Amino acid sequence: MSFQIITDTCCDFPTPMYAQLDLVCVPLVVNFRGQTTEDKNDDSLKILYSALRSGEVATTSAVNPECWKQAMEGSLREGKDVLVLVFSSGLSTTYQSACIAAQDLQESYPDRKIVVIDTLSASMGQGLLVWYACKHRDAGESLEQVAAWVEENKLHLCHWFTVDDLMYLKRGGRISAATAVVGSMLQIKPVLHMDDEGHLINMAKARGRRASLDAIAKKIRELGEGYDNSTVFISHGDCLEDAKYLERQFKEKYGVKDVIISYVGPVIGSHSGPGTMAVFFLGKHR
Repeated sequence: MSFQIITDTCCDFPTPMYAQLDLVCVPLVVNFRGQTTEDKNDDSLKILYSALRSGEVATTSAVNPECWKQAMEGSLREGKDVLVLVFSSGLSTTYQSACIAAQDLQESYPDRKIVVIDTLSASMGQGLLVWYACKHRDAGESLEQVAAWVEENKLHLCHWFTVDDLMYLKRGGRISAATAVVGSMLQIKPVLHMDDEGHLINMAKARGRRASLDAIAKKIRELGEGYDNSTVFISHGDCLEDAKYLERQFKEKYGVKDVIISYVGPVIGSHSGPGTMAVFFLGKHR
């Protein structure tokens, strides 16, 4: 393999998946109960979500340039080029840090290719884009070909989700106070998506939880015609039964063959809160 794909933990893959896909992954950071830990999608998530439900707060930090440099340089020293697929610049400074690191390293490794792409994606949406990139790499495509595919398709990576409590997104500055207040009234559940700038946008309202789940599932029929959505990703904020419900909807109603389910990880989960449900697939537009 002539190049290495590098990403960050906001793709919300279960930990074993990084090795399965031969990825290098750089962690963001979670500050919780006085401790600073790496963003990990493992059994400790149950503790975090339980704490969030009881009113505790966690804060997060982006990847800094030095951490990116360490990850990239490990592959560059091995003689590999690197393709770096990064969490949305609309939600974090992680992408800017990756660019700084790449610029510094290019001077030291002038013969190596270092390509950094802002995925404008998050959670398993970023994960699905990375997953496709790995499939294209494994099919023998070059770094330039894989990077071109990602750039051409990232705005076709649909992110549709609902949350139980918009106040988590409001606290983190991801949505406006007005959106949070309106969405919290009368048990109206929001239907949101990520726009072309990588920001979270409130698109519609549904009466009750089940209606909101059905609304995000239906988006694959509305947007996905003509695209290969045999594999769909779902992420959830400690509400596995709802994720299983969506899996059944995709397979029984919309012809999806494979559904990969994962937790919303600590960094994104600290901002979206328990009860977040998100679906990711390819479509004609976001």
